[in-house]
Amino acid sequence: MRKPTRALPFLLAGAMLLAGAAHAAPDARDLKQEEANRSLVVDFYDRFFNKHDVSAASVVADSYRQHNPEVPDGKAPFVSFFSGFFKEHPKTSSRIVRTATSGDLVYLHVHFRAEPTDRGSAVVDIFRVEKGRIVEHWDVVQDVPEKAANKNTMF
Repeated sequence: MRKPTRALPFLLAGAMLLAGAAHAAPDARDLKQEEANRSLVVDFYDRFFNKHDVSAASVVADSYRQHNPEVPDGKAPFVSFFSGFFKEHPKTSSRIVRTATSGDLVYLHVHFRAEPTDRGSAVVDIFRVEKGRIVEHWDVVQDVPEKAANKNTMF
């Protein structure tokens, strides 16, 4: 029997969430607002994380709530953290591969690289937008392995 991987709990949790979502009553979606939120987040993300334009954080709420344990809460601490990161890693890039929205949430599937030659990491960033401001963020990061058990890419 094959030994379970570290990903198994995440797969099981995802399956349970999907099963619950299948039984939930559908809510009316405001697709125009979701697209406005998606556009806001994509523009912010590209300017901030690719161009290292920290002024792009003007769309981040002062009370920004961060769920990545390495990054502090609040807009000013967020900008300060990444200003230092960009100075240490000036060649970072974050290619947005796909996006999705659901209500006030915007999901980005990203290929992050600290250096152009790195294999990088697969990242799922989730942003919550409220009244035209990014107010909350979660992420899940997985390194791109040298070898995979299949021929699919992570992107």
